[in-house]
Formats: sequence, structure tokens, C-alpha cells
Amino acid sequence: MGYSAIAFIIVIGILVFIHEFGHFIAARMCGVGVEVFSLGFGPKILKKRFGRTQYCLAVIPLGGYVKMLGEEPGTDIAQEDLKSSFSHKSLLQKIIIVAAGPFFNFLLAIFIFYIMYQFSGIYLVKPVVGKVREGTPAITAGIKQGDVIKEINQKKIDSFEDISRIVSASHGEQLEMIVERDKRLIGLVLSPVLRPAKNVFGEEIDKYVIGITGTRESFHRSLNPFFALGHSLKDTYKLVKLTILSVVKMISGKVSASNLGGPLMIAQMAGEQAKAGVMNFAWFIALLSVNLGIINLFPIPVLDGGHLLFFGIEAVTGKAVSEKLREKLIQVGAAMLVALMVFVFYNDIVRMFYGG
Repeated sequence: MGYSAIAFIIVIGILVFIHEFGHFIAARMCGVGVEVFSLGFGPKILKKRFGRTQYCLAVIPLGGYVKMLGEEPGTDIAQEDLKSSFSHKSLLQKIIIVAAGPFFNFLLAIFIFYIMYQFSGIYLVKPVVGKVREGTPAITAGIKQGDVIKEINQKKIDSFEDISRIVSASHGEQLEMIVERDKRLIGLVLSPVLRPAKNVFGEEIDKYVIGITGTRESFHRSLNPFFALGHSLKDTYKLVKLTILSVVKMISGKVSASNLGGPLMIAQMAGEQAKAGVMNFAWFIALLSVNLGIINLFPIPVLDGGHLLFFGIEAVTGKAVSEKLREKLIQVGAAMLVALMVFVFYNDIVRMFYGG
């Protein structure tokens, strides 16, 4: 548990620092004074003041905050400090400052993936046929074990991933393939068919297939900085999409809410990924960073998304949300977050003691 606790503190520390640093740097760039930059909540373990800002390390590592001058509506501000007050900045500047936290979480994921791709490149499965299933288009067309698929519809095939992508997007239309067998090129024609399969959420779906599997034999490909950035952006986008879909399916009941995990689950997984190696640990941090960015964009008062909602209403109506209504909504949002925390802690305890 000690190893998991250390890994957990490292993960949460990085994620919280990056998120709050996003708010901090955006505030400073917009000319807003920052009074407190805190990692953690509760009693302060360490604190040091540089200029106007007090930098703190607090005892509870489950978050952090940036306290800006004039952040709370109705705060009394000295005349000479008005130009540095958050409440006296333009609506666009306020939106930039609030959105910068989640944005930096997405940037962290992109950066981690970029470094991983630059150092390790990518590993792809060779486009070699391992098995051909009976009663499928592949066996009817004459594809055999050991065939190397070179082209599909005049598109060069570099990896088995290329085959899967083209077949899945074929809509069952006829495919012209060129395969290499015994150093000879052979032309084949076949049409993918729909077969039942399961997606990443375990749901039953129909998927176009031709009835082959790969050999699992892989090869390494280095990436230049441009392609590494492209893969990083694509991977981050996939995580964002997957996370949003997960939330939507959880709300609709298609995915069980028991899959939600809290600090105990994160600590356990952090320890496991750290033991598996630096690459696994870095990927885990990127995954959680994307999750944190999306969660903070939920339109729930208290979260960044709630503040952005208030600003959106102000942009549309031309009037700021009244302090009284804002306070009530923030209380509701806080109650929702407390209920969510209780629920994920319950899930963690059930998993820990009952294996649920």
C-alpha cells in the first residue's frame, strides 16, 4: 500500500499542479493578481510568499486552488487594485482564465504522448494473415495463412491496423486486395460481412469483418516530431471521445455506475502502473489528466464548467447571474460533488473488501 500511496501522490500532485498552473498563468497573463496558489486543501504544511502570491502545500492532496484578487463577486477591493481584480476583467478574459485549467490538462496528455512517441516510436502488427476462419469471405476468396496483404483498393497496407480500419469502414462494399504468397503477388476480390462483436464498453454491436486474424508479429517505427505530434493529438482526442461516451452511457444506464472509482482505486491503479514501468505510468497520468479536464468542464457550479456556464449566460443575456442565485447554485453543486465523492468511496470500499 505504501508504494501505491507514493504513486498516488505523484499522480495527483502532477495533475493538480498542471490544472492550477493553467489558471495561474492565464490569470497573470490577463493581469489578475493571484493571492494564493495551493496544492492540496486543509492545514498548510509549507507556505512561502513571493510578491503578492502565497504558495502553499496543504495536507489533503485531493485537489488545489488558485485564489485570485476580486474572484468573489461583491468583494471590497481597494481603488488601486481594481485593475488587477478578476471581477473587473472582461468577460472573455474571465472565460480564458477559467478554461485554462482544463485546457492545461489536455495539453499535459498531448505532451506526455508526444514524449512517448519521440522516445519509443510506435509498434505495429505486421499485415500477415495468422488464421482464416471457416465460412467467411476471406476463405471463400482464397486467402491463406501466411499471406501478406500488400494493398486494398489500391491503398498500400503497412500494418494489420490498416486492414482493420479499411474493412470496418467498408460498409460491406467489395474490396480488391493484393496479397503476397511465396514471393508472388495475387489479386483477390471479397466483400466484408456483418458479424456480432463487442465494443470497448462490452456492448453487442455489428462489425464488418472478412474473417482473418493477425500473427501478433510486430515491427517498430520511429516517428519524426511532426508525426509524433499528430499521433499525440489523435490519442488525446480518442481519450476525450471515449471519456465523454463513457459518461453519457453511464447516465443513460448502458454502463454501470459501479465502474466509477475514487482515490482508493486511483491509488491502486497508480501503484500497478508504476510497477509496470515508466511508459505505463506516464500513459496512466495522461488518461487521468484527460478525465480531470473533462470532469472540470461539466456545467456544475463549483467546477470550472459551472463558472463557464455563468459566463455563457452573461454573454447571452448581457447580465451577470445574481449573487443570490449564484450562491444557491454553488450550494447545489457542492452537494452534488459531495454525493459523488461518497458514492465513489463506496465503490472503492466494495471493490477492496468484496471484489465487486
